[in-house]
Amino acid sequence: MMHGKLALMGMAVALSACQHSQGAQPPQTRPGIDVLLTDSIHLVRGRRIGLVTNQAGVDAAGVPDVERLRSAGIDLVALFSPEHGFRGAAPPGARVDHGVDSATGLPIYSLYGAVSSPTAQMLSSIDVMVIDLQDAGARYYTYLATAVEVARAAGQVKIPVLMLDRPNPIGARMQGNVLDPAYASNVGLLRVPMRHGLTLGELVRLAQSDLGLEAEITIVPLDGWDRSRYLDETGLPFVKPSPNLSTIESLIHYPGLCLFEGTALSVGRGSDAPFEQIGAPWLDTAAVLAAIDGSRIPGVVIRAVSFLPTEPGDGKFADTAIPGLHLHVVDRAAYDPVATAVELLVAIVRRHPESIGWRESHFDRLAGGPGLRQAILAGGSPSEIMRGWPRELAVFRERVRPAVLYPLRPGP
Repeated sequence: MMHGKLALMGMAVALSACQHSQGAQPPQTRPGIDVLLTDSIHLVRGRRIGLVTNQAGVDAAGVPDVERLRSAGIDLVALFSPEHGFRGAAPPGARVDHGVDSATGLPIYSLYGAVSSPTAQMLSSIDVMVIDLQDAGARYYTYLATAVEVARAAGQVKIPVLMLDRPNPIGARMQGNVLDPAYASNVGLLRVPMRHGLTLGELVRLAQSDLGLEAEITIVPLDGWDRSRYLDETGLPFVKPSPNLSTIESLIHYPGLCLFEGTALSVGRGSDAPFEQIGAPWLDTAAVLAAIDGSRIPGVVIRAVSFLPTEPGDGKFADTAIPGLHLHVVDRAAYDPVATAVELLVAIVRRHPESIGWRESHFDRLAGGPGLRQAILAGGSPSEIMRGWPRELAVFRERVRPAVLYPLRPGP
């Protein structure tokens, strides 16, 4: 059993984040890996460690977790990788095989291929499982599902889990609808909004409550971070969490533009600005821009462009120059990516009802149920479609409070 300066918080164990004095400059944020090795190394010293991570698992100076742990004399015995693989280069949804890390000779067990959960054999030589993954800030991302599967498997064989927390890269805003549990999947596991405003550590705490996880989970929190700060305001290095989320801008748009994955439109995969633009050969950009009311879409500039998807990974319009709409955030505080996506969906469906090409099951899985698609098809206005969402968000904010590790900011 683990002990030391840990405080039991409900079913999860969480380190108390350090308090800092007020000053003109915000403190340098320390991710969980730094907190672990500087403040609580006793949790891993003398134990055989399995590490679930990828290219974004780095310390505040950009040094990979593997290097930090081995340099600290920690007995790292196996690596585990999520979607996109240990190096983060595999295409979206592609199966990844097990491998060996050429730098260390350690086995790399893929949890996005033949198995999605560590097997008993993989865990047989491990005393503690450590998870360090960078979430995207949107509901539709598979890393939470991977963390939950790891926790379940570890719990079955009584192996404790350390969850090294990282910032929500797009801050604290909570936007969009809340998932219908009947549509839970690995791209939407919990009853959370499309833009959930939580860290992965907090999501794991919520999953422990919602899903009844029995593993012993210790959350190693961030130090020097408040949830209003975006990743590029923390002083931490930016490492793209997956191949097509290559900028903070793309991460901000992702909770909205990802919905277009469930349609015939490209979201810019394989282009110069994935998840910053949408397009299709048949898209009448002038008509769509004329149809949307800019006053209802604050914080963003939308303009007509042409882009060329090359090896897009989703099979949409490869090597074809297509007309599109490019989004650029000009006011983060005012911008709602989900509301913007709904405005665009409504305008595009009205202009191109026969071309939208709903991929119904996938869209409904992303949208947390069929309600959004059905409301759009019924001809509802954006304001009518989203009318009940603020109430859903208010209920969610109260429901999630027991899982929160960092003070909630006021407002949505």
